[in-house]
Amino acid sequence: MKYITIKHRILRHFLPAPFLFLAVIPIAILDLYIEIYHRFSFPFYRIPYIKRKNYIKIDRHKLTYLNIGQKANCIYCGYANGVVQYWAAIIGETEKYFCSIKHQETEAFIPQEHHKDFIEYSDKENFEKQYGSKRKPFL
Repeated sequence: MKYITIKHRILRHFLPAPFLFLAVIPIAILDLYIEIYHRFSFPFYRIPYIKRKNYIKIDRHKLTYLNIGQKANCIYCGYANGVVQYWAAIIGETEKYFCSIKHQETEAFIPQEHHKDFIEYSDKENFEKQYGSKRKPFL
């Protein structure tokens, strides 16, 4: 019976592991790109920098009761989940700057938290009042 449990764990955890851990490569590349965008562009838009340390926390690997595999998973998850939340904050501030309009309401759509202060979807008058003179199109 123990053999089935071990075989099940191998199939369940080790076979998908390359897909999980190799994802760190595109995540790191995108992280570098978004950080360059953030540091270069935000001063032009006069948007305050987002503090990276508020989103990425890698500390659970220090727990002595975890084995080496669990520690590796904790490092990965702390980085990957934190960096995606960090990107969401950066992109959210960009969205707030360029397009502070709520999406059209539908049942299936769950709006992001930063959308709560956006202008209503059909509120042309309020949009023109708030953004008409600030942001003219480039073309």
